[in-house]
Amino acid sequence: MDLSSESVKKILSRYKFRDVAIEELQKVNRVYPDMKLLVGAYTFSDSSQRDLLKLVGNIPVRYRGRSYNLPIQLWLLDSFPFTPPICLLRPTANMIIREGKHVNAQGRIFLPALHSWDHPKSSVTALVLEMIAKFEEEPPLGMKSTGDGNDPNELLAFVSHLNITEGGNRPDQSINKVSVIGGGDLGMAAVLSIMAKVFVDKLVLIDIPESSTKGGTVDLEIFKLPKVEVSKDLSASAGSKVVVVTANAWSEEQSYVSVVQTNVDLYRRIIPSLAQLSPTAVLLIASQPVDVMTHVAWRQSCFLPTHVIGAGCNLESERLSYFLNVALLAKSTNKQAWVIGELSDNKVAVWGNGGSGGDKQQVLIPVSSSTKPLMDRAFDMLKGKGQRSWSVGLSIADITHSILTDQKKTHSITTLAQGWGGIGSEVFLSLPCVLGANGSTRLAGVAFSPEDDAKLRESVTSLSNFFMQLRI
Repeated sequence: MDLSSESVKKILSRYKFRDVAIEELQKVNRVYPDMKLLVGAYTFSDSSQRDLLKLVGNIPVRYRGRSYNLPIQLWLLDSFPFTPPICLLRPTANMIIREGKHVNAQGRIFLPALHSWDHPKSSVTALVLEMIAKFEEEPPLGMKSTGDGNDPNELLAFVSHLNITEGGNRPDQSINKVSVIGGGDLGMAAVLSIMAKVFVDKLVLIDIPESSTKGGTVDLEIFKLPKVEVSKDLSASAGSKVVVVTANAWSEEQSYVSVVQTNVDLYRRIIPSLAQLSPTAVLLIASQPVDVMTHVAWRQSCFLPTHVIGAGCNLESERLSYFLNVALLAKSTNKQAWVIGELSDNKVAVWGNGGSGGDKQQVLIPVSSSTKPLMDRAFDMLKGKGQRSWSVGLSIADITHSILTDQKKTHSITTLAQGWGGIGSEVFLSLPCVLGANGSTRLAGVAFSPEDDAKLRESVTSLSNFFMQLRI
């Protein structure tokens, strides 16, 4: 996205909230770097015209197991971002607009996010996410009749020329394929745990030469397992539904920032390729530090935040619920609890409302003065348990199972925390999210006690300051 061209700068100078508009456009560019910013003349309903900026590009949607690009344009009024964009489809000559609940016959897009637009709570990136979700439910484009009896309203899923084919034909996305990147103890544990818990058609373990986590792939090549392929080539991961990254590249550097920077440099060499090879996959990050590396992977992959998650506090959350229900409450209840926040001593806990694991309407409940003693006892039982490779591998398999089976189970995973519970910074923390085939959906925020709120704020500040020291 070019914000420096003379034509763009000239139009931007006329915008009432220029600096805020630029900031919003920069956020869009980080998430959708292929989207272009152009200048054009928009015709209003009274036939008057005005030169405005417009965002033009394609948004990825999935329908019936396949991926497509939908061409859109977003016209930005001169009061943007405090007024919503005017959103339109841009059908090609052989496409037809399928008028529906969210699109009229002229291609104008209508969404709840546009109706309730309220910047800074509302953003273009969130708007596009909603657009994708609605269009996956009801595709807005079909192809015109070719005179050979084809239905003129043929669904988008059958418009083959819209399928993403850059870089060659993609493997069939309908198979359950998982790739694990990193051949160390954790990579091996993840492979064996996934094979034990999850039905997969194919599982690929890729040993990265630059990674310090190596050693087990030779044994897998000797004692061959059904459906498991061992490779050193990232291209073997193509067409995966879930890509698990366990690789680390620890160096002998003295400072913590320098050590983490070696991991960031490794990611820079592998994440963009993994994203291109499996454009609809969910990236599941297990490299350390997981909060930082999930943030790095999101930036480098250019994926939607719903499709880049970290293993986070899932293991601690499952352990916590187990201790609460088995050891302390003697199975008299089925209480669900999650550990959230940074993977550090600043973790805090929340209760669920007692609904089933797949209940998307679960409400988080803060720990109260009456339940704090019970929660403190459970946290004491967590101490010393650690995160061994095999236990983290089981946690990875648990998360992968929820995604591949579209289970809609709630996990505490590392995700983009910006906008949750009043968090304004771009940081990744463990938060309760519903996981399924379309990635993650955060549960609504909750009001914490002053003590727990202070822990979360400290984590946000610490992670934000640390991330700024890295060269992404």
